[in-house]
Amino acid sequence: MPTPSSRKQSIARWVLALFFIVAGINHFLAPEIYLGMMPAWLPFKDAANLISGIAEIAGGLGLLLPRFRRPAAWGLIALLVAIFPANIQVALQGHMPGLENAPPALLWLRLVFQPVFIAWVWWTGLASAKPRKLTPPA
Repeated sequence: MPTPSSRKQSIARWVLALFFIVAGINHFLAPEIYLGMMPAWLPFKDAANLISGIAEIAGGLGLLLPRFRRPAAWGLIALLVAIFPANIQVALQGHMPGLENAPPALLWLRLVFQPVFIAWVWWTGLASAKPRKLTPPA
C-alpha cells in the first residue's frame, strides 16, 4: 500500500509530467514564444526550439515510466539549467513574447521558479519515495 508521502510524490510527478508534455507540445504550436525568449547570441534558434520541445515531451513521458524516470529527471534538470539564460533574457528585455502585458516583476519572479522546478523534478524523479533506514555498521 502506498504511503501518503509516495502518493503525494506520485501526484506531483503526474502534474509535473503533464506540465512538461504540454510545454513541449507548445514549442511546436507557438514557436514564436520560445524563439523570442532566446538570447541574440544563441545560434540555430529554430533547432534549439525543436530540441527543447522534444526534450520536454520526452522528459515528461519519461517521468511517468519507472524504467526511464531517473534519466528523464536528470535530462529535465539539465534542460532547466540550459534554458535559464533565456529566462534571464526575458527578464532583462522586460517583456515575454506571447505575454506582452506581463508586469516586469513577474518576469523576474520567473527566475526564482527555476530552482523550484529543479527541486520538483529531483523530488519526483530522483528522490526515493521510501524513507531510507539507517543501519549501524556491522
